[in-house]
Amino acid sequence: QVQLVESGGDWVRPGGSLRLSCGASQTIYSGYAMGWYRQAPGKERGLVATLRAGRDPTLADSVRGRFTISRDNAKNTVYLQMNSLKPEATAVYYCYVRTDSMEYFGQGTRVTVSS
Repeated sequence: QVQLVESGGDWVRPGGSLRLSCGASQTIYSGYAMGWYRQAPGKERGLVATLRAGRDPTLADSVRGRFTISRDNAKNTVYLQMNSLKPEATAVYYCYVRTDSMEYFGQGTRVTVSS
């Protein structure tokens, strides 16, 4: 059972930046995908970014060019750098890991973008 703990969510004004972090409770094989989903109020959860060894990062069209995903395998941690934030980025952000047989999610960290 993999446990994931997110941090870094906060309130920020439009145009601001935040960096989300997600630490795993155990070593995650670099070939497994790690990344982020988000769920805005009243909407379904959607994929934001994902990263897997040997492949280019995948980013949702709505965040490409502004968000960056990175991973520190030695720390079992994945990051999401979010720049030029817009109000529509307001959501709970969930870290995930996808293994061969299971998908694990964290409890989420809330991001609010408003003036």
